[in-house]
Amino acid sequence: MQPIGKYLVIKTIDEEIKSDAGFILSGADADAFRYKKGVVIESGTDVTVIKKDDELYYDKSYSFTMIINDVQYTIIREADVVVVL
Repeated sequence: MQPIGKYLVIKTIDEEIKSDAGFILSGADADAFRYKKGVVIESGTDVTVIKKDDELYYDKSYSFTMIINDVQYTIIREADVVVVL
């Protein structure tokens, strides 16, 4: 699979989020956050900075989901990446 242009194929990472007070947020609470964490599966032909296996945070409101070979992936544009870890 090879994304074209500035697109990235990522696999979303479900994080356990812990508040400063020590409370663990539920999955529904974590889904309320605008930014999600993922790992890059493939980067597009025009993406130069972000590489395969990079972990990043992205703006989930600009992402979409595709099922490729029975596996669910998230597709984002390079411009929607907020932080590369």
